[in-house]
Formats: sequence, structure tokens, C-alpha cells
Amino acid sequence: MSTVSPASPSATPEFGSALHTRSQAVYLALVFGAIGAVVGFVSTRLQPHPPLVGPGSFGLWAACAATVVAGLVSAFGYWRAQHRPGQEWRHEVATWTATVNTISVVLVHSALAFLATYAMFAVLAQALIGFPVLSFFGTVMMAATCGLTAYLVFPSVADMTTQRMATLLLAYVVIGALTSAVTTSDPEWWKVHFSQLGTYGDVSSWMFNATLVVAGLLVTTFAVYISHDMNALVNAGRLTNKASPRMVSGLFVAMGVMLAGVGVFPVDLYFGMHTACASGVAVAFLVLLIRGRRHLAGMPSGYFVASFAFLLGVAGSVVLWLTRVFSLTALEVSVFTLIFAWIVVFIRFLGLTEDREPAQASA
Repeated sequence: MSTVSPASPSATPEFGSALHTRSQAVYLALVFGAIGAVVGFVSTRLQPHPPLVGPGSFGLWAACAATVVAGLVSAFGYWRAQHRPGQEWRHEVATWTATVNTISVVLVHSALAFLATYAMFAVLAQALIGFPVLSFFGTVMMAATCGLTAYLVFPSVADMTTQRMATLLLAYVVIGALTSAVTTSDPEWWKVHFSQLGTYGDVSSWMFNATLVVAGLLVTTFAVYISHDMNALVNAGRLTNKASPRMVSGLFVAMGVMLAGVGVFPVDLYFGMHTACASGVAVAFLVLLIRGRRHLAGMPSGYFVASFAFLLGVAGSVVLWLTRVFSLTALEVSVFTLIFAWIVVFIRFLGLTEDREPAQASA
């Protein structure tokens, strides 16, 4: 009597599949979790009973460890991802562009890992006031921190898309700016202007300026992905202006360079350069809004309605500032919020354009 055995699935997941990515993330989590356990044990033996947060705290050690893990995993994962199906186009990118892209992806994941980890221990410290960190607790927590960081970061860089990059950009800018505002030494910074956060020469100021520099680098990386996506849409007949990928990505590069310049040139030391860079960001944004009908012909009509609403928002903010209803800080926060919100909306509609039929897109 013969029996028919069911076909067994391959023991090795296909490279580039979601299962393969998650499997690799688990392996990395186990490796870095084990390393984290050693680091946690040694750190609590060298400094017995450290506090959860503050200078020399266990939370600071854990945040630094998470930063290192995020940097290593994101560098490895992002490099490896260029060999995944659908990512082959990255081989055609210039070497210096690929280098900048990798640096920005690594920096933003490392920064987010530091901020998230330290914030978690700060909250934990409020729940466990005066709690001494013993060796067992330190070993387990450091292992969990490093392992979880590796597990979350690897899929993020392995499946990097334009939309995911936009989400990362928004999350990073919001978290970085809020952290700087919460930790600043001057609680009345908002009475001057938003850039005042970067003028105190302390850790908070360094964090604010670094957030802008890294965000600027990420926007330039973002431009590479946008150029690729828009070229695909032009070739598919969904966008009608063949020059639009170069024009739009060029404006995003200009916006990224100017945004980085805002952080490189603090307003108290380089007022002219700082103001010029901040104005450059706004100008590039306005050009993208005003010239959208020509540069982005073929996008859904809802996108142009949304763009007009963003343009009205900028104009309204300026009017409120001129009439002294808005302070300068409120104007800056309003405009920068509109810029990053528009980026998210733009990417959403770009994805919707890809799903449309060519005839509909050109209608």
C-alpha cells in the first residue's frame, strides 16, 4: 500500500520574503540579546546599584547600548537589503549617494533607539522611585533592550520604502524636537523663537541641532526614493511630465540641505546663514506646492486640493504672525508642521497614483 505524503515547505525561507526577514531579525535579536546580557551584568558589577535615570545611570547605559545595536543592525540590514527583490535599482545609485543614504538611515535609527530607550527608563523611574538596579535586573533588562532593538530595527531597514522613510522622518523630527523642548534649561524658550532651543550650548541644544542635521540628511535620502518611484510612474504613463522626477527630487534635496544647514548654523552664532537656510526650506516647500500642477501632472485631483489647503495654511500662518496673533515661535512651528505633514500626504497620494490606471491618471 502506498501513501501520499503532503508536500513539505522549503526549510529555508526565500530570500527577501517577510518570513526570511523576520527569521533574520530573530537570530539577530538572540545574538545581541546575549551580548546585552553580558554588558548588563558587567556594568552593574562595575557600578553597583546605579539609578534608573540620570548621569551615570543604568538607563543611560541601556540607551547607549541600544544606539550601538541600532547602528550596527541598520548598517548591516540596509546594505543587505539592496540584494532583495525590488531593491536592485539601488545598485545604479552613485557611490556617494548610496553612502549618504546609508549614513542617514543608520543615524535616524540610532537616534530613535537612544531616545526611545531612555524615555522608557525615565517612565520606569517614575514608577519605581529610588529603585536600585541589581545585577540580575540589569542583566535581564539590558538583554531585553538590545535584543528588542535588533528585532525592531532589522525589518525596518530591510523593507525600506518611500512611505516607511516618510514615517521615520516624521517620527524622528517630532520625538527629537519634543525631547529637546522638554529637557531644555530655559523653560521660556518659546517666548523668543523655535531656533532658540539650539542656542544654549547644553545637551538639549546639541540634541535639537543634531535632530535637524540628521533630518536633513534623511530628506536627501528620501529624494532618491522619490526619484525612483516617480520615474516608475512616468514610465508607466501615470505621470505625464517626464522631467518631474528630476525636478521634484531636486527640490527635496535642496530642502534637505537647507534643513541640515539650520542645525549646522545655530541662530545665535550664524544668524545670517541660519536665516537663509530656514528660508530656503520654506521656499523649496512653496515651489513644490505652487508648481505641483505642472511637476506632478497625473496625480489624483485630491492631492492638488490638499496642496492648496497646505498653501492656505502657510499663508494664514504668515498673516496671523503679521497681525501679532501668532508669535514667531508659533509661526515657525506651524510652517514646519505643515511641511512634514505635507510630505506624508504627498507620499500617500504617490502610492495611490501607482495603483491607478494610466488612462485615469492622465485624465
